[in-house]
Amino acid sequence: MLTPFDAAAVLIVLAAVLGYFNHRVLKLPSSIGLTIMGAVASLLVVGLDQLVPGSQVGEQVVGFIAGIDFHTTLMDGMLSFLLFAGALHVKWDHMREGRWPIMLLSTGGVLLSTAIIGVSFHLIAGWLGLVVPVIWCLVFGALISPTDPVAVMGVLGRAEVSPTLKATVAGESLFNDGVGVVVFAILLEAALGTVPLSFGHAGLLFAQEAGGGVLLGLAIGWLGYRAMRSIDEYNVEVMISLAVVMGGYALASQMHVSGPVAMAVAGLLIGNKGVADAMSDVTRDYLLKFWALIDDILNAVLFLLIGLEVVTISWDPRLIALGVAAIPLVLLARGISVVAPLALLRPVLSLGRLAPVTLIWGGLRGGISIALALGLPDGPARSIALAATYIVVLFSVIVQGGTIERVLASARRDTDLEAGRASNP
Repeated sequence: MLTPFDAAAVLIVLAAVLGYFNHRVLKLPSSIGLTIMGAVASLLVVGLDQLVPGSQVGEQVVGFIAGIDFHTTLMDGMLSFLLFAGALHVKWDHMREGRWPIMLLSTGGVLLSTAIIGVSFHLIAGWLGLVVPVIWCLVFGALISPTDPVAVMGVLGRAEVSPTLKATVAGESLFNDGVGVVVFAILLEAALGTVPLSFGHAGLLFAQEAGGGVLLGLAIGWLGYRAMRSIDEYNVEVMISLAVVMGGYALASQMHVSGPVAMAVAGLLIGNKGVADAMSDVTRDYLLKFWALIDDILNAVLFLLIGLEVVTISWDPRLIALGVAAIPLVLLARGISVVAPLALLRPVLSLGRLAPVTLIWGGLRGGISIALALGLPDGPARSIALAATYIVVLFSVIVQGGTIERVLASARRDTDLEAGRASNP
């Protein structure tokens, strides 16, 4: 039996080897390369059992991957570090300009997308002969609606968009996953029959989880800021930032408030006010490089895990068809949930003509959706949701992530041509 240290060692070695191969040979963006190689490698190893009689290598690999609790590893471990590290680099000045789109997209947009996907997914499943209750389809809608901040920020680093739009996309992805997790929890309780679904209960739980997460993030972020400001010792200040993340996330779990929201808020506070006012140049350099390294390592492991998890999926032809059909459905729901809020805000704020394309095609799904799907209780709904989630995430990371630069470049050319025609009628 592998110990947790053994499992971590295997994953780090794999991430390093495949990351090196990707950098030297494939030259793909890290998230895309590791996801593809993880999926291909796991399938090839499993295929050895078919090619080599008596081989148990594939069975051992499947056992190893199935033994990794992806849901707990991400939701109760990696996510706190990834969200804090991502939020550190989001500039508050730019984010403040897009605060209304961020608030509307990360709340109303998630709810609208959840409803559209849930109802449509139920209809498509019925056409394919799969009986899935509406409430479980809404659970799928909730887990697939949030964009993944890790995947989104990796893409944004390569995209040429305005700082305000970049901060808006990053800010929305930081907060909508916290909102999505809360909506997912509310709908899952209703699906399991533990708590009847009602607007009153849902609203109260949402306010407690999301609102409590904001307040906790402000509190622990402020305490960390004050502690850093009172000293000038980079080793201790880096440890303080670790304490904010690990202690704050554990406290959020005990207080039943949203840990992801708390980490996003704390990261924004320390990454802006803390970096500007509480740190010397030496401390600032050490702290930002430390968290950039943590971010890179965990990103590599996360996307490798996404690729490896392919062997744990039940590949029924109807499930594959449903998952493929879910791709345009998720994109359509994302488009409606983006365009509607932006149209509503147009009299107040315009993010530019590239905003819809950036938010829709750059709204990648990633590890959070898979972790939530893997956390579903055993049953027919779990296998259906898991297969559909995995197919959508693979498409999102590989196709959307791999083409976002070209899509934005094409949209920018079209926008420039339209502007030229308008100025020269």
